[in-house]
Amino acid sequence: MEPIQPQQRRVADQVFQQSLDQLEDILQEISTEEEEIPQLPQLHNTNLSEIEVAQDLIAIDLAALEDAVADIEQYLEEKTKTQEKL
Repeated sequence: MEPIQPQQRRVADQVFQQSLDQLEDILQEISTEEEEIPQLPQLHNTNLSEIEVAQDLIAIDLAALEDAVADIEQYLEEKTKTQEKL
């Protein structure tokens, strides 16, 4: 059995080396994919920034709209008062 053991070790070593090579290839592929992934969060952050800007604009628009409504109400009250005097 002793002559078989060195041969089995060589075969096991070859299989192990092949497995290591495959693992290295997989890790390189994952590493390459991870290098591409940071671009996606930047796009995602950009989208979030755009959403935040849009929400700020909505808040500004609502405030401006409220001011405009108040101005219109004041104008209508003044107009109604002047018409009542006539």
